[in-house]
Formats: sequence, C-alpha cells, structure tokens
Amino acid sequence: MITFKHSLVFALLLAVPAGAQTTAIKFATLAPDGSTWMKVLTELSQDLEKQSEGKLKFKFYAGGVAGDEKDVVKKIRIGQLHGAGFTGVGLGEIAPETRLLDAPWLFRSRSELESVRTKFTKELQAAVEKGGFILLGWTDLGSVYIFSKDAIAGPADMKKEKMWVWEGDPIAQAAYKALNVNPVPLSVVDVMQSLQTGLINGVYGPPLGVVALQWHSKVKHIYSVPIAESTGAVLLSKSFFDKLDPAQKKLLLEVSAKHLKRLNEQTNSENDKALGALQKQGLELAAEPGADVRRKYEELGAGARKELAGKLFSVELLGKFEKELAALRARTIKKS
Repeated sequence: MITFKHSLVFALLLAVPAGAQTTAIKFATLAPDGSTWMKVLTELSQDLEKQSEGKLKFKFYAGGVAGDEKDVVKKIRIGQLHGAGFTGVGLGEIAPETRLLDAPWLFRSRSELESVRTKFTKELQAAVEKGGFILLGWTDLGSVYIFSKDAIAGPADMKKEKMWVWEGDPIAQAAYKALNVNPVPLSVVDVMQSLQTGLINGVYGPPLGVVALQWHSKVKHIYSVPIAESTGAVLLSKSFFDKLDPAQKKLLLEVSAKHLKRLNEQTNSENDKALGALQKQGLELAAEPGADVRRKYEELGAGARKELAGKLFSVELLGKFEKELAALRARTIKKS
C-alpha cells in the first residue's frame, strides 16, 4: 500500500532533475583528441570525479568542434558551455590585459615569461575575474615560430610569403605590421585547407601545436627566431563556479592546479622534442641570426607594444612589465 510518506519521497525524487547529483563541466578546447593537452585534461577530469565521489567531472568538446575561441567565449557567456582551454586569442576576448604576455619579441626565454607572469598574477587574475571568469591555471603553449613553404632568412623574406594571421588577433597583427607584412586573416579551423589550396604558405605557432593540428605536413621551413612565448589559460565561467558548493570549488581549484602544473612541464619538454623531431622529418631550421638582428626584433616589439598600449593593456601595466623584465635581466647578468 502506498502511504503518504512514500508519495512524498516519490514527489521529491521527481522534483530533482535527472543527473543532478553529477555536475558535468562542459569544456571546449582547440586541442585535438590524443594530444598531450587532452591526455592531461582527461586525467584531470578522472581525478576530479574520483575525489568528488562522482559529483563533479568534465565533458570535453575537443578539436575545435565547439568553434573558434571567439565562438567558445560567446557560448560560455550564454551558458551553452561552462569553461575552456584558451590561447591568448580567447584570453584577449575576456581580459585584454593578459595579451601583454604574448607581446611580440618581449621575452627572450620561457623562464622570463614565467617569472614576470608569476610577479603579476594577481593583476592578471583580477582582469580575468572582471571578464566573468575564474582562472583554474595558466598554460605554457611554447615558443611561437614561423613555419613556411619557402625559406625565410629575415623580415624581408616574410613580405614575399602569404602569411596567415589568426583573424581578430591584434597581437599578431601588430607583429606583422611592425614587419611591414600584410597577412591573410583566417580562423584556426580554416588554416589546414588554406595551406592545401595555396591561399597561405606560412603559419605560426608552437611546434607541438603545429604538429597536433597537422600543419607541419604542408610546410618545409622553420624560422629560428620565435615571435613570442605564448601563454594560455584554463578558465571557468564565474557564474557557473559560484553555483558550486564551497567544497567543490576548493577541490576543483586544487585538482586543476596539480594537473595543469604537470601539463606545463610536459608541454615545455615536448615542444623542445617536437622542434627536433620536425627537423628529423625534413623541415629545415634557419640559421640563428646575429645579435644585431635580434636587437632589431626587440626594437620592433617595443614599437608594437607602444602602439597597443591604451588599447589592449594599460600604459601603466606595460611599464611595470618592462621595468620588471629589465630588473630580472640585470639580476641575471649580475649572477653570471
């Protein structure tokens, strides 16, 4: 016999949506399945699900199936997605100040980037939160090289190439403007086909990313001077994050920090290996230019940053970055 108590329990069960006990974080990334990024992110999700006793996990939309990064930002803002792994382009849609980390010819090494980024994490994190997101962790994407079908020995050669630029990326546009190059703007998802048809014959990116996206199969040369040290981030919608209970928030931040640190270690190591592997596969790395050429690039970079100051990032923040970098280099020289 069904009692009032049974009816009440049944009604309460009906009132709870199916699957409410498990919160799935809908997460998009350009990283393809099988890549280092997706392997680590999958392990992150598995760890999170285990530690939360099945109450919290990720649902991934990998390989750009959710669209380009600008599309993903829009989908997160309207609640179709909850988070994503972004390169600087997506970050710039949320917190333009963070693009200073990708400024052309600013950092001479990965360690310089990490040092300055750590120094100003509070300011950058505040900018991300102002944009409506929570920072789960920074990601090192690697040194950005130019890959081309024809050999490039310097800026003059780039003017002859049909160079790709990520559509809507002011940082890359500023770099090419400094070089007096008129690139072809395209979405990332259109690059491979455009290389195949000859619409473009030059691209840029970290070695691991170029391999993951298979662009390396359509080029023959690597220019030896990196344009930048690229930074990405794993972000979560603040409105979604705020709905989690305190224990879930704490767990998500801790598990993310642990695995993203490991991801950065693997990415940095594998980027170095990928550059060597590409040369073994027949891609030719251009000879290192002299110190005068590198100084010229740094001058061009300073001009590009000055032009972007007040638009993407403040003049004040740029000044702080450059001052800290100068002090860092002075300390390094003193130690040596």
